[in-house]
Amino acid sequence: MPRYAAVDIGSNSIRMLAAEVDASGRSRVLAEEREVTRLGAGVFQYGRVSEDAAEFACQVLARMAQAYRKLDVLAVRAVATSAVRDAGNQHEFLDRASVALGSRVEIISGQEEARLIHLGVHSRWPHPQKRVLIVDVGGGSMELILSERSDLAAAWSKPLGAVRLTEVFLKHDPPAPEELRRIYEYIDEKLAPAVRRIGPRQFDRLVATSASAAAIVSAVNRIPRARRDTADRLRATTAQVRRFFNEISREGLAGRRKMQGVGPRRAEIIVAGAAVFLRTMELFQAQAFYYSAAGVRDGIIADLFARGAGRELATLSREQRRTVEDMARRYGVSIPHVRKVAALATELFHQLEPLHRLAPTYGRLLEAAGLLHDIGHFVSDSSHHKHSQYLVENSDMPGFTDGERHLIAMLCRYHRKSMPAPRHPAYEALSADDKRGVLLMTPLLRLADSLDRSHEQRVEAIEAVPRDGAVLIALRSSADVDLEVWAAERVADQFRQAYNLPVSFLRAPVSRIVEKRAAR
Repeated sequence: MPRYAAVDIGSNSIRMLAAEVDASGRSRVLAEEREVTRLGAGVFQYGRVSEDAAEFACQVLARMAQAYRKLDVLAVRAVATSAVRDAGNQHEFLDRASVALGSRVEIISGQEEARLIHLGVHSRWPHPQKRVLIVDVGGGSMELILSERSDLAAAWSKPLGAVRLTEVFLKHDPPAPEELRRIYEYIDEKLAPAVRRIGPRQFDRLVATSASAAAIVSAVNRIPRARRDTADRLRATTAQVRRFFNEISREGLAGRRKMQGVGPRRAEIIVAGAAVFLRTMELFQAQAFYYSAAGVRDGIIADLFARGAGRELATLSREQRRTVEDMARRYGVSIPHVRKVAALATELFHQLEPLHRLAPTYGRLLEAAGLLHDIGHFVSDSSHHKHSQYLVENSDMPGFTDGERHLIAMLCRYHRKSMPAPRHPAYEALSADDKRGVLLMTPLLRLADSLDRSHEQRVEAIEAVPRDGAVLIALRSSADVDLEVWAAERVADQFRQAYNLPVSFLRAPVSRIVEKRAAR
């Protein structure tokens, strides 16, 4: 399964999430970290990220990068939000942060932040039939998102973050009544356009995200901070949030720090954060909110998966494809046939990644072998697979290392007849990883070659699905594919030997595979 990393550089904290995503889009967390950095404190007071905050943030980013690099992630996206958007020294900070992380850090707009939050919430908690209002109160901004049947219908980004409002409005501890009145008036002013656009009670559910929401729902449900991960999807009524807000507004910092569910750093900004949530619930006349632990980082992971980020590592570069196709033409192979074999093998490689779990770079070698497997016919039709191996092994192939050329030659050798075995000296001399790669890619190449047995490209598309202890490969075609199915069934046993799973084939209606992919 592909692995991705997301880094969210917020106004109050930096969060990192690394996860692997299965074919259905469900993710499994591999590593996650959160560190309070308060980048926004200097920005909202003085218009710049302070030197101390920048230095600390870079230390945090370097540590987080070390954590996800160990996981062999395919792609990373690092984003900076409200505080860095507003900072006068944003370019200097981005340069330093990018160096510390070892990946480019980009500033995203409030609308992009809202899109990622929306995507993150629905990736973890789908609401396919509901009209949902999502409220995220970060350190620098608040994102308000209207979702219609999982589609983003409207979004607002407002300067209503907990750190920002604390710095601007709350000068006393506990806050003075006049300060609370002013913060309420400011929230009302900023939310007025959204209230007019949506209207009160015009949604099925209000979903709250962010650490402030987690603190509120944990406090009203008496969940200690150590068990905050159990708060996901819990409910807090408007009456409960109001009681909580009234209580924290009367307490000083020391008292707030003692409250269950509220951490020592969150206690510094929870009054402002709770004020935004409470006033939002009142203005929209919501009876309650449901907390979601999802956020920008979850949206980044879902977005990277949807875009197929990192798949380019499994695909030949333009230079490599030119080298391979020129070589195939030189030896007189049918270019339409080998292109179809290479395309089908590549699809099988991607779709069966949860089973083989090979590094993406093996995919480009499989694609090259698909284009070159038949060149041995130039020497002789008899044992042409061995001739293909020899020609690849002894050819100059710009764009490929000697090791890559050797593995392509091995795949050409094994595209028919014997499977890889210890009795073959060249195979036995490979590293353990490369032996496993050749063993698991060989059945994919054989299946791809079989699925164009007629050399007429009758199979238009395939869908390979692991299901119930077996693999089902659905074939989309408008033509007769009996020959292709017969040929593929002849190599099914070799697939079973390598994967320890049976494989079967289904002739799907022309539109079914496209519809399934669109539904994802």
